[in-house]
Amino acid sequence: MASTTGLSSLGLALACLALSGCKTPAPYVWVDALPAQAEPAEKEYLIQPGDQLAVRVWGQDSMSAKARVRPDGRISLPFLDDVEAAGVTPSALGKRIQARLKEFVVNPVVTVSLEDLRPVAVSVLGEVTRPGLYQLDQGAGVLPALAAAGGMTPFADKEGIYVIRKRKGAGDPERIRFTYQALTGARGPAATFRLQGGDVVVVD
Repeated sequence: MASTTGLSSLGLALACLALSGCKTPAPYVWVDALPAQAEPAEKEYLIQPGDQLAVRVWGQDSMSAKARVRPDGRISLPFLDDVEAAGVTPSALGKRIQARLKEFVVNPVVTVSLEDLRPVAVSVLGEVTRPGLYQLDQGAGVLPALAAAGGMTPFADKEGIYVIRKRKGAGDPERIRFTYQALTGARGPAATFRLQGGDVVVVD
């Protein structure tokens, strides 16, 4: 039989769960407080699954094709079937295809270009019109994610917009806080922040 003290403690715990004032706020960091990141050096893009490629073989229309990189990192091309494409640059892939085409063509010349980059998959939850998973353009920020979800509801806290991002390695996810005013001001870290695949946008 449970003691009176135990029942009282249980009742207090349940009462705290029912009252928002008893909640312990989850830790977060303001986007303005994030360490400044140096602009990455310009480098050639590495092909990823989901990218749409145009492969052109000079003078050989039947060997040229458009192909989307599959989840296994490969593309299918005429005469060659599967070719590993993910993780290399377009120019490196062109050389790889050239080497394989030499058994069919004398001195093949191959160019590979990107037609469509893989979209970024981001979940948008909380006080938005249409919570769900959305595919955004590479380099999209928080505002396009909110727009994709139909905007915020009348009950949304414009001071409580968060991006939850997995940290590299072990540890709890990072919780980055934004205000709607900072996002729409088009200035500072909030305006230049870029979402990554797997991010979760939450509006309180």
